[in-house]
Amino acid sequence: MGGCSFLIHVRHATAAIAAGMADVVLITHGESGRSRIGVGGQGAAPAQPAGQFQAPYGVGGPPTMFSIPVARYMQRFGVTEEQLASVAVSTRKWATLNPRAAMRDPITVEDVLASRLICWPLHLLNCCLVTDGGGALVLVSEERARDFPKKPVYVLGAGESVEHVNVSMMRDFHESKAYRVAGENAFRMAGLGTDAIDHTMLYDAFTHTPVYMLEALGIAQPGEGTSFFESGRAAPGGDFPINTNGGGLSYTHTGMYGMFAMTESITQLRGEAGERQVPGVEVGLVHGAGGMFSAGATLIWTNQ
Repeated sequence: MGGCSFLIHVRHATAAIAAGMADVVLITHGESGRSRIGVGGQGAAPAQPAGQFQAPYGVGGPPTMFSIPVARYMQRFGVTEEQLASVAVSTRKWATLNPRAAMRDPITVEDVLASRLICWPLHLLNCCLVTDGGGALVLVSEERARDFPKKPVYVLGAGESVEHVNVSMMRDFHESKAYRVAGENAFRMAGLGTDAIDHTMLYDAFTHTPVYMLEALGIAQPGEGTSFFESGRAAPGGDFPINTNGGGLSYTHTGMYGMFAMTESITQLRGEAGERQVPGVEVGLVHGAGGMFSAGATLIWTNQ
């Protein structure tokens, strides 16, 4: 399921533990996105749907595919390149507080627009990093967690959904149905509304993906997701902190980012985030993407 696989693993692991099929589940991720050690060839095989129905028309990697829906989204809602650039600027402000972030120098909207054009409307600083990295989570029952030295984080709700394979198969270029369905399931399972969320991690493969997520999760109205970043609400000191580790745009992105979004959420819930710690975090939300807007997964958890 691509970059949201690790969130889905958490959902399946909690089900297995609740059913008595497992006591301890280890979820791991390691990927040499930058050094490419052990990585095979790239591109869609001719026998695959993407190889038959997309590759012949000139798409050549995620930027050329993720740019298709956002161009339509901008046209419909009047969203500008400057507004999308504000997402990268807000996220970089968090990265300056994270000593582990790959990119820590402050940037402006002008810097984003002046960076090399990759595939309109995506400039270099609209795109995630390419890095090596890894992470891991251990899941156990609530009873078992009481024996551990660190304060546990409790899973309240989880959802997952898949909509399509090829980006050209999206039902609506203005939204991801997979994101919406996953979020609805997670909120329903948790028994909470969006107003209960203290801290949010959204998979930012590109500057528009967290915008789509805010809207799909019901946190922002259609066409208004960029307002959280433009206004400073998502940045340090704002009332709705988003991507506090610096995100895939500035912290790390190995090719699949979901693990890193989860570990930052857990770090915040444990109060271990250092200079970037958000005060009073009790409920965290993580939303991940898989493929080319193909899949979505949502987790809601708490330290209470």
